[in-house]
Amino acid sequence: MLERISLTHFRNHTATELAGTAGFNLLVGENGAGKTNVLEALSLLASGRGLRRAALADMVEYHAGTGFGIGADLYQDGEPVRLATYTESDNPGRRKVRINRAESTATALGEWLAMTWLTPSMDGLFTGPSADRRRFIDRMALVIDPAHAAHASRYEAALRERNRLLSDDRFPETGWLDAIEAQMVEHGGRLITGRALLVDTLMGQIAHMPAEPFARPALTYVPGGADNADALSQTLFESRARDRAAQRTLSGPHRDELEVVHAAKRVPAAQSSTGEQKAMLVAITLAHAQMAVRGRSGVLLLDEVAAHLDPIRRAALFEQLSASGAQVWMTGTELAPFSTIASDAAVWRVDGGNALRL
Repeated sequence: MLERISLTHFRNHTATELAGTAGFNLLVGENGAGKTNVLEALSLLASGRGLRRAALADMVEYHAGTGFGIGADLYQDGEPVRLATYTESDNPGRRKVRINRAESTATALGEWLAMTWLTPSMDGLFTGPSADRRRFIDRMALVIDPAHAAHASRYEAALRERNRLLSDDRFPETGWLDAIEAQMVEHGGRLITGRALLVDTLMGQIAHMPAEPFARPALTYVPGGADNADALSQTLFESRARDRAAQRTLSGPHRDELEVVHAAKRVPAAQSSTGEQKAMLVAITLAHAQMAVRGRSGVLLLDEVAAHLDPIRRAALFEQLSASGAQVWMTGTELAPFSTIASDAAVWRVDGGNALRL
């Protein structure tokens, strides 16, 4: 698990250290105290952009005039591995990574640590735009392939370039389109494979979970016009005239969809009640956390989740978290919702960017 966690000039945390961690870790305090900032910092010890997907410059403490730093010891088999990520004042848009004090990459963090999270901002996942659900499965797919985020980024870059060429007054040269589409096929094919594998693996995990008290979801990956790299290559080539008329690429992984259905009621998640949507989201998060810990350390970040569950679902959540094998970090405005696990947890009172161990 993670231990000796340090935050320097991160959000409202000038210099915060959390030591003496446990399987369950609770951060309690008023709204705006800095609890979610700690979770965001932890989320940056994995591949990707963190749980808020914020710009790096916005994470630096206001008026600090420097970069931020985040570090933690990851204990595996009793031996610590020091993970660190930071920015510097002269290049605030570039995140650097060190593992055991040696320069490394964000992708390499995913080889040590599997990170999963659930935040209030995700409550509209099933009713919001499809782009949100694509980001959701891409973030979860990092557990299977830490390089997945790089493939998503490179596909998006090639997609933007193809769209720019298609919208130009002059029809682009065939050779240039061939080169751009080759990049889209290379990285888009990996996206398709990773997303499909993620959904299949998740469904296998969900099948072994109890149907209650969390509504069991059924997940289906729906490709956006091509279900493998060869099909994507053919689709891009054959749709050049159509895409030229539309001035954008109409088929590809950027049009993929994740369909979620309430399995027992056979009702789409988007048409389910708010409570059922929350229960399905919790079920997916738990399944992913249990899947994530296979072969590496797992960390599960839950922001303000307990307060929005009834006592029965809350007790079931704590029971399943206990069995997940992941280190769990939860936030709340008060300790009462965590009363049944508080005695076994490490608890900090967060106030004004300071964390006091209780």
